Amino acid sequence: MENNYFGYMRISTKEERQKQSYIRQSVALFNYSQENHFEYIEIFEEDVSGKSFENRKQWNKLERLLKTGDTVVFKDISRFTRETENGYKKYMELFNKGITLIFIDNPTVSTPYIKKMLDIAEEQNLIAKITLENTVKLLLMVELDRVEQERLITVKRIKDGIEASNKKSGRKLGQVDKLTDDLRRDINYYLQDRTIKQTDLMDKHHISRNTLKKYIKRVQDGTDNENS
Repeated sequence: MENNYFGYMRISTKEERQKQSYIRQSVALFNYSQENHFEYIEIFEEDVSGKSFENRKQWNKLERLLKTGDTVVFKDISRFTRETENGYKKYMELFNKGITLIFIDNPTVSTPYIKKMLDIAEEQNLIAKITLENTVKLLLMVELDRVEQERLITVKRIKDGIEASNKKSGRKLGQVDKLTDDLRRDINYYLQDRTIKQTDLMDKHHISRNTLKKYIKRVQDGTDNENS
């Protein structure tokens, strides 16, 4: 039986002009395929929240195509899901169907690693087996929960930065000499999580929308170390 490879990319926005945010995921998926000597049958992408599987048309289309032995590659586990309990259930459902899930940035929750742990559990006595199986479940759920908590912390950090910056006097709107490390970091957060708004970054760093767009493009193009 031929084993097929699929890719899946997801962002949390429906704004067509922000399609370039797929670049990081696309590069990661391409590099992984080159390193492991395979080609994707198809790579699915969609702009939708990761809080549910039901409203994800491209994901549901992909899932209908999957057969035992197939592999789905993601840049990280947050592209798969942002919900803990249902995310775990979906993970195990696919795992038990013989579908391999690869999370490039999270190898310890990719199914080959989890399968290795569960195979070890099968060789143990009953108590050790149950303990290891529960450890596997905890590992998966902790990682899924970590992804969601990191998102919330990132959003809070941006909001707190806005509040703090509003209390400072300083440069006027749009007056930026160079792309600062703080702004570059916030742009990278924004590119990874579109619940962060451009207006949040504009307010925090006291820059105009056009200036922000210029810096976003520089970060995406990899020219972010250039001076303005």
